[in-house]
Amino acid sequence: MRYSEADIQEFIHDNDVKFIKFSFCDVFGNQKIISVLPSVLPRAFSQGIAVDASRIEGFYKRGDSELFLFPDTDTISLLPWRPSHGRVARFYCHIKDQEGSPFAQDGRKILRDAVAWAKDRGIEVNFGAENDFYLFRTDEEGEPTDLPFDNAGFLDEAPEDRGEDVRRDICLTLEAMGIEPQYSQHISGPGQNRIDFAPGPALECADNVITFRSVVKMMAVRNGLWATFSPKPIPDAAGNGFRVAMRPMQGQAGCCDAFMAGILKRFPEMQVFFNPREESFERLGTFGAPDSISWSDTGRMSLLRRKPGGRIELSAADGAANPYLCFALLIYAGADGVEQGLSLSEAPSGEPLPSSLAAARALCRESAFLRELLPREILRAYAGV
Repeated sequence: MRYSEADIQEFIHDNDVKFIKFSFCDVFGNQKIISVLPSVLPRAFSQGIAVDASRIEGFYKRGDSELFLFPDTDTISLLPWRPSHGRVARFYCHIKDQEGSPFAQDGRKILRDAVAWAKDRGIEVNFGAENDFYLFRTDEEGEPTDLPFDNAGFLDEAPEDRGEDVRRDICLTLEAMGIEPQYSQHISGPGQNRIDFAPGPALECADNVITFRSVVKMMAVRNGLWATFSPKPIPDAAGNGFRVAMRPMQGQAGCCDAFMAGILKRFPEMQVFFNPREESFERLGTFGAPDSISWSDTGRMSLLRRKPGGRIELSAADGAANPYLCFALLIYAGADGVEQGLSLSEAPSGEPLPSSLAAARALCRESAFLRELLPREILRAYAGV
């Protein structure tokens, strides 16, 4: 723990924080929030904040349904869009059961376990992310419409690109929260945008993805717009991808090819976690989104790209994916490839990916690999196991 309880109390006092948001995600990566007053913090550190697990999607728990949120002090951040007096801060949380054990369905816990498992085998993986999103106009009552904010195309500039100011607000807000944006641009679809941020350790990057999605939605509302990360919000336009960059390292040397081979071998059975909705499969096979198992050094239609410096980019995931589960599965599959000494020549290539949610769920249900890694309740939520 980088910051002690005393450090946090000092931070709260010095920044005039009056409300603290305790954040966690359900099994599909949807952020949930409980706001507490600073006076409650001592109890939160010692006993946790109780939540009703039975009302959170995928948090199946027999008997007593209470779970407890404990602040992860490394993740404290001020919310820059809230007032400068009586400010609001946010923690991401560890989730525990009544016995004080980590909750099995907590995505952050699943990812921490994957990182530790790989580290025991001498493998560490840094992650980066590119997130696509659409901006739509709203009506007089602030409700979203189906009208894109602009009709600009790939890399167009203002005035055709009307999202430039919104993206600037997003980038400045991310910077204020300690997240470093790198690129900001209009992309293919009308009203479609992309921002990526600096890579980092797996859990930090996954937390940043959740923060990013929240900031995008908030800045859109503040500009009278509505933002969506849905995989295919406009039928005949590009879908929203969630591109995942990885840099696996084993000791002082890279292990890129074997890591890639492990992912290629396991991806069909894992696909439902990267494409979890019916509309996810409307995106695949269009506008550069891959629909087969493939890799290349240059082809953007490939499932995996091998890039300079031992980096790998996955292009199949979409905006509905839970980053914690995706990153964990990529670590397990890639590290398994390293342990087995797989080569890219042994990896499957050219085989079609499942073309429907039902087919992806069926492969997940048949996977012994996933049954060893994930709680049954997670598999039930995604595939009906």
